[in-house]
Parts: sequence; C-alpha cells; structure tokens
Amino acid sequence: MNTMNPSITAEADRQDQRAAIPVPQDKPEDTVLEEGKTVGTPFADDPKFKLRNVSVSYGAARAIKNISLDIARNEVIAFIGPSGCGKSTFLRCLNRMNDSIDICRVEGQLMLDEEDIYHSKRDVVELRARVGMVFQKPNPFPKSIYDNVAYGPRIHGLANRKTDLDDIVENSLRKAGLWDEAKDRLDSIATGMSGGQQQRLCIARAIAVSPEVILMDEPCSALDPIATARIEELISNMAESYTIVIVTHSMQQAARVAHRTAYFHLGHLVEVNETNKVFTAPEHELTESYITGRFG
Repeated sequence: MNTMNPSITAEADRQDQRAAIPVPQDKPEDTVLEEGKTVGTPFADDPKFKLRNVSVSYGAARAIKNISLDIARNEVIAFIGPSGCGKSTFLRCLNRMNDSIDICRVEGQLMLDEEDIYHSKRDVVELRARVGMVFQKPNPFPKSIYDNVAYGPRIHGLANRKTDLDDIVENSLRKAGLWDEAKDRLDSIATGMSGGQQQRLCIARAIAVSPEVILMDEPCSALDPIATARIEELISNMAESYTIVIVTHSMQQAARVAHRTAYFHLGHLVEVNETNKVFTAPEHELTESYITGRFG
C-alpha cells in the first residue's frame, strides 16, 4: 500500500516538470553576429566619410570585422560598446593612426569626400591636418600655451606673418572656450594648466590647422565632472563647423552630445541609429542588453 502523502507526490511531480523545461544558457554577449550586418541607419545622405567593408587585423587577430558606415557632414557621432570591442581601433583608421603599428592591416574602402585615404600616394601629414585627433589623456607639448596652438600652423605654413599667427592662436583658443582663461598667460608653460584646460588646449591645437573632422578618443575620461561639462558644451558648439567622431564609455555623454550613436560588439558594428532611438528603443537585443547594464 502506498502511504506517501498526496501533497508530497504532487510537489515531486511539479519538480520533475520544472526539471524537464530547458533553461536558456545563452548570454546576450554570446549572440552570434553576422559579419557586415548592421541594423538601423548606418548610411547618410551627405557623408563626409564613406566606409565600406572595413576590416582591421593585428597579425592573425581580427579586431574589426567587415564594417560599413557613413559619417555625415557636420554631425556628432558617438561610438559606444564594451572595452575591447574595436571602437577605438576603428576610430584610428580614420586618420591612419594605426599605420604606426607594424602588425596592423586595414582592408576595405575608406573614403573622405570621395578620396581614398589609404591610397599609396596619399599624403598622411595632409590627411591628419584635415582629420585632427584629441586623445584620452591631455598631451600638451612642454611649450608655452601660445606655442602649443601655433605649432601646427607653423609646420604647415598657414601663417606668413606674426600677426596672422596671433590671429590663428586667438581664434583657436576662442573656439575651444579657453581664450579668457589663457589670454593673459600665453607665454606660460602649458603643462601648468589644469587637466580640463589642457584638454581644451589640445582641442585648440587640433583646430588651429583648420581641420574638417575631429576625432576624440574618450576625451573626458581623465576629467572631473565640471571639466567634462565644458568639453561637452564645446563639442555641441563645434558641430556647426566640424564633423566630430567621439569614442566614449559614458552612455550619458553619448546621449548628451551625439546626433547618432553606433554600438560596437566584438569587432562588429551592431547598430547605428539616432541617439534618442538607441537609448529609448534600440533595434538590436545586444544594444538593449548593453545600455540596460546586463553586460559590458
């Protein structure tokens, strides 16, 4: 005779049923991605950069996997994604900063105003004057504030007279929001400035050679919130005159300054969309998982 309590039997049956249901093991970050497939709006009507089927390898390791993207004229576009996803590597392709790495190989078509920036006869110095770079950590030269800004115009021959150079320095510092703080100490060594001032000086140095594009690789990561706010305000104002590409780990920063946002994952460009859409109604599950903090 079976004397087992019916309630215990029923609970055991329920446990058996639950055990039979497969538990999903896949994590969002393990999603298999198709090379070259990007959801959203990766292309633009008036591209400054037209990038097609771009791949980047360091030796046998592929860091960028068949990415196609337009960067529109006078837009601010933010690259976001987990550490090691390839966003800084892709950024450095845009002014050939990866050329200094012997084992780095860039493939695909990278066009700036319909001109191939990787053509064998391309003048890289001229390219980097058109496509300036602001790095993660402020890196002013150990020279005066004036000489930091005047350095580029001097080597590119953009000013024949001292008065012309003075005008370039003043205008660049004004555009970088630094003139009022620096005008009375232009002969002072730049490394004596605060971190936020040094970063704005580096922006002034970049724009002194009249670039068309400014690349920024986490320009605020070493700055305090007040200095970060000044840089973000500057980025918004500069968008009227320049195309700006910014790599950032701060999704709040991308939301504040970018017109479009591009999400990178393990060398893939997963999604590009209007920034508001990326953060409120992303099209791809990986984008949603990242911005909601499920990984990254």
